[in-house]
Amino acid sequence: MVKFSEDKLAKVQELISHYPEGKQKSALLPVLHLAQENLGGWLSAETMDYVASLLSIEPIEVYEVATFYSMYNLQPVGKYMFEVCHTGPCMLRGSDDVITYIYEKLGIKPGETTADGLFTLKTVECLGACGYAPMMQLGKHYREHLTKEKIDAIIQECTMNAAANN
Repeated sequence: MVKFSEDKLAKVQELISHYPEGKQKSALLPVLHLAQENLGGWLSAETMDYVASLLSIEPIEVYEVATFYSMYNLQPVGKYMFEVCHTGPCMLRGSDDVITYIYEKLGIKPGETTADGLFTLKTVECLGACGYAPMMQLGKHYREHLTKEKIDAIIQECTMNAAANN
């Protein structure tokens, strides 16, 4: 059964308190982030139903939001998620080549995760760093002016970090 710890439930209540009485749905985005971060790294139907119950809203209201935004994962993801921007400026600067190269190196297409659970490739809309195209987000950090060599270095860095943490 999906459930927040007591301290996370307190955080949910604190988030809800930022909004007027009866407007608890306004806390949906930050509560979904909290759920994704603390309940497995993705939002299962069970997790979204749980969030709906916490906010006293219908599950469909949660599904509508979670499926709209690319920042929410609706299936399990790898430890390292390569979120490659594929909008106009990044495409003009080679993001399609970056995506293809990641596929060639890791054997995964957008939306897929490597068999070892280490990497997920995801294409996203504008990340707001057009001047640094092509670029991607890796965790909370941007990786910019991507080349094949930079992708190789990022994959090696992630692989080494994963090995060091096991």
